Amino acid sequence: MKKESILRWSFFLFGLLVLAFGIALTIKGRILGIGPWDVFHYGLFLQLGLSIGSWSIIVGFILLFISFIITKSLPKIGAFLNMLLLGLFIDFFNWLLPNTDSMLAAMTLFVLGVIILGYGIGLYVSADFGAGPRDSIMLVIVEKTGWSIQSVRNAIEIVVFLLGWALGGPVGIGTVLIAFGLGPIIGKSIPQCKTLLAFLIRKISAQDKTPSHI
Repeated sequence: MKKESILRWSFFLFGLLVLAFGIALTIKGRILGIGPWDVFHYGLFLQLGLSIGSWSIIVGFILLFISFIITKSLPKIGAFLNMLLLGLFIDFFNWLLPNTDSMLAAMTLFVLGVIILGYGIGLYVSADFGAGPRDSIMLVIVEKTGWSIQSVRNAIEIVVFLLGWALGGPVGIGTVLIAFGLGPIIGKSIPQCKTLLAFLIRKISAQDKTPSHI
């Protein structure tokens, strides 16, 4: 059980790292635009300072607090770690990765970023340590209203996108591609990551049951 827990935490933490790397790549390729939530964080950064990662943390905390007020129950530890670590990782990769003014380089970074962040989501979700702040508020709204997940997700992203656009965040064809194209990638990545995690758990369980020979 201890090895399984370590494995799940490894998937969770590595998934957040991969997700942040993918987000940072799309930000570096922002000539094409970035995802709705990142447009919002970037707009806050332009208008109020701090960093994009800091605004990701602040917004995440507000969303978790709203979820707590509505549900009267504390989110899982994974939601808090998601809120904190994702923002820190985004700032780290934004600092590490070079800027580009080339359209070809921006397109390459953007496409890679979308694929990578999709698999980052698959990795951290497969660990089953709780949804992140943005997904938590979406699930709360779904539970209280009975509306479909897709409808609520689309509505939230449209509102966030419009707020980010009003704040001056980078909007473009890439914003639309992420909003509507990320779903199919996540639809592949989550089952694949869950299958990989289950395989590794079975493997370590079999090793633990194998008798040692003197």
